[in-house]
Amino acid sequence: MSDYQLVDLTIDESQVLETASESRIGIDTEFMREKTFFAELCLMQVSTPDNIFCADPLGAQGNGEAREEFWTTITQPEWVLHAGRQDLEVIYQTSGKMPSSIFDTQIAAAFLGLQPQIGYAGLVKELFSQELDKAHTRADWSKRPIGDALLRYAAEDVQYLLPAYDELKTRLDKLGRLEWVLADSRDLLDVRLYENDPSLAIERLKGARNLRGRSRAAAAALASWRESEALRRNRPRQWIIRDNALINIAINAPESKSALMQVDSLSEKMVHRLGGDILQILADATHDTSGYEPPRRPNEAEKAALKEMQRKVAAVSEELGLAAELLAPKKELSAMMLGNRESRVLNGWRRELIGDHLLGLL
Repeated sequence: MSDYQLVDLTIDESQVLETASESRIGIDTEFMREKTFFAELCLMQVSTPDNIFCADPLGAQGNGEAREEFWTTITQPEWVLHAGRQDLEVIYQTSGKMPSSIFDTQIAAAFLGLQPQIGYAGLVKELFSQELDKAHTRADWSKRPIGDALLRYAAEDVQYLLPAYDELKTRLDKLGRLEWVLADSRDLLDVRLYENDPSLAIERLKGARNLRGRSRAAAAALASWRESEALRRNRPRQWIIRDNALINIAINAPESKSALMQVDSLSEKMVHRLGGDILQILADATHDTSGYEPPRRPNEAEKAALKEMQRKVAAVSEELGLAAELLAPKKELSAMMLGNRESRVLNGWRRELIGDHLLGLL
């Protein structure tokens, strides 16, 4: 494989900043998030046509102005990533910056009819008949020093990104699908994907979808409180209070700490520490009648329309040699059938290809 250079970003950023003169660079990250709410960026791999940098951001904070300059500069070239959503999230939450444009090789592969959600190693094997070592997928990247075997493994994760871009772009151009890939890649630059609004936490709470009235109001208030606590303490949501316990509390509305003790997954220590906050949230929620109504079930005519929409999507997908979920996931079709007109299926190239026809079926 290509040689790499290990760069300590807390000491010398100039080597990596030289990549800013490139029009396109490959990017990957290694991070840890098992014990924190926000992922900790532990390593950032950068590839150019001639070099691979393993940039180490851990250690001393260094010069704030220099660090700001680094992130501003490194985000100027187009980034090539594979399944880049998590990489973009950790970089955005670390730096507050996003690249100006990206090309996601996993998205590109899907539009060529390759296996949906294909992994990086699978794509490299498909395009270049090269086997990558995946022995270190569960490594602790926060440990220092990083061993040479780990660094070589990390460097391989960007070694083939730019060659893959060239090959995928050529194939996409021939099929007239390059703009589809660029549009779907561009969607990943929406910073709203990576921001955490406690008021919307109820949407991520498993089991809350069908609650209504006081139970719904209590679940929404508890989810918002938990999100704020997780953000403040930088700890995983489930470490604050587990989903099943939160739903149990919202439904049963315990009125004392002794009643809270009966809730599964709530320890005595947790009740003593958080019980007062939880009981106050429940008391406040009793005054919130909440106009939320759970999603209604489709009637027979709507079920028939949904099946017809799915048949149309399947037919177009088969003609193009693509997975139906890539064009129009069933979840989005169901939302359209129930009146949602904000679906991605009704925008951009999807609308031209199939969206207008689906609207006609409705």
